[in-house]
Amino acid sequence: MTHVVVLGAGYAGLGAAIQLGVRTKRRGDVRVTLVNAQERFTERLRLPMTATGQEVAELDIPELLAGTGVEFVRGWVTAVDADAKTVRVDDDRVLPYDMLVYGLGSAADTSAVPGADEHAYSLSGAQDAESLAGRLKRLESGTVVVAGSGLTGIESAAEIAERYPALEVVLMGRQEPGAAMNAKAKAYLRSALERLGVQVRAGVEVVKVLPDAVELAGGEVVAADAVLWTSGTRVSPLAAAAGLTVDERGRVVTDGTLRSVSHPEVYAVGDAAAITQGYGVMHGTCQSGMPTGVHAALSIERVLKGKRAKDFRFGYYHTPVSLGRGDAVVQFTHPDDSARRIYLTGRLAVRYKETVTAAPWPTFGRMKKMPASGAIWPRGGRFTRAGR
Repeated sequence: MTHVVVLGAGYAGLGAAIQLGVRTKRRGDVRVTLVNAQERFTERLRLPMTATGQEVAELDIPELLAGTGVEFVRGWVTAVDADAKTVRVDDDRVLPYDMLVYGLGSAADTSAVPGADEHAYSLSGAQDAESLAGRLKRLESGTVVVAGSGLTGIESAAEIAERYPALEVVLMGRQEPGAAMNAKAKAYLRSALERLGVQVRAGVEVVKVLPDAVELAGGEVVAADAVLWTSGTRVSPLAAAAGLTVDERGRVVTDGTLRSVSHPEVYAVGDAAAITQGYGVMHGTCQSGMPTGVHAALSIERVLKGKRAKDFRFGYYHTPVSLGRGDAVVQFTHPDDSARRIYLTGRLAVRYKETVTAAPWPTFGRMKKMPASGAIWPRGGRFTRAGR
């Protein structure tokens, strides 16, 4: 019996577990276990909505796994022993494994700046988002600072400004919002934020979060009744503590098939993995996360059959950004994530963004019946070829 344990039921981990379950359930010699802290699936793409008190669907992981043969274990992963090939759950349960899929993704890096962990909200999970929603609901007036001008910061600032027009929303970051977009798409994004009343302060750095303010490099203090921290992410330290080879950010370094370069029985997926393509190391997104999970499952299946696993290839294709419920911008990209000339705005972009956001859960359902349907994604052509 080969026991495959999957850690984390995010977009990548859940994709890996379902694929492994349905592809091996007719074999009598493979057992698949999925470990996750909660039974509820977190739609990370909808967390800015949750943070503003909007209702989102309750998606149940054990219900989705029905019929796949995958065993679900609810609990926090507290340690991994890569030499002993064991996982400790909630400190009091030990799961041995023969093969491991490591998918413990990322969270907001509130440790990077003094005071952020104590005084700022984050969108690391549904509970964090719900905590911010409670705070915003209690505010009749005041200032909300969104620290971090990346995609999560942009979407969060827009949702808060639209939902709570009486609040002053300030979006701060080192870069201009939409910096990676082409000039026209970036201009549209900026005008949409202005329409919503979001104040944008680009080229600034928050160096400290206080109970009622943020301090910027240079000494300026900006008053804030609530601070949302979206500036940077960090991964779990468990991989490094387990002795796996990790990069400077703590992500598991993989070979082309998504195997750990130091422990070949371990595969890493999603935000937890440092995966190199022809254009460089991939950055974590939903569009790339699910393919990594599926590919890890395909690699394991091939190894179990005595075959050589194939190298993973992926090319980016879009950057959809919500600007409240009635507006959006979609920047189409080259496989290396650089901006193309084509983009969408307005209602068409809203429909496109919602289609993308809603796609993962039904895709998981389809994979139960047609596993091959989950193995379709852009391979990136010349951008992802080795030695490019």
